Amino acid sequence: MSTSQAAVIGLTHRASEDTGHGHRGPESKSIVVPYGFWLFVLSDIVLFSALFATYASLAHATDGGPTSRELFSRPTAGVETLALLLSSFVCGLAMIAARHRNLAWTQIWLLVTGLLGFAFLAIELREFASLIADGAPPQRSAFLSSFFTLVGCHGAHVTCGLLWIGTMMAQILAKGFQPHIMRRLLCLSIFWHALDIVWVAIFTLVYLVGTLP
Repeated sequence: MSTSQAAVIGLTHRASEDTGHGHRGPESKSIVVPYGFWLFVLSDIVLFSALFATYASLAHATDGGPTSRELFSRPTAGVETLALLLSSFVCGLAMIAARHRNLAWTQIWLLVTGLLGFAFLAIELREFASLIADGAPPQRSAFLSSFFTLVGCHGAHVTCGLLWIGTMMAQILAKGFQPHIMRRLLCLSIFWHALDIVWVAIFTLVYLVGTLP
């Protein structure tokens, strides 16, 4: 084989590796799908970062209205946090059961995850209703607008997560632990744990730092 032929083969081989269609073939979906979903999660983190920055800059823009120390309850927020942390832990148990192809325990742990998430959401909605009833709606001040936007956006994500959990329970019951079901379940787990991390940041900034004397 001549040197020029070897060079052509080498260039072709390298090009095929770059496109992912060489002798190894394309990467499996078990790698590509979670990687792509992580990109979505990171873009969501960017969104929450902007909301955090907005809240931090408007935390004292109360326009003479109630402040965070007057409005927020640490014990209530602590119960919310505990519920969401437990739901994240139970979600991990559901993933372990799914890897062992244990249908009953996977469904049980997913159900418990959903119930804890629903409890978190119910407490949050009750807090919103209480604030509005006490004369602190979103339009009262820039501070309250940023609070409702930040916490409400997280609550909307939790609502989507609860719908996703219900969908996954139905799919697992109907189709079992097929590869594409397992990939979707993994993405759900990533999403739910990410919501947990975001809430810890909200709890720290809004309910702990915001209520300091």
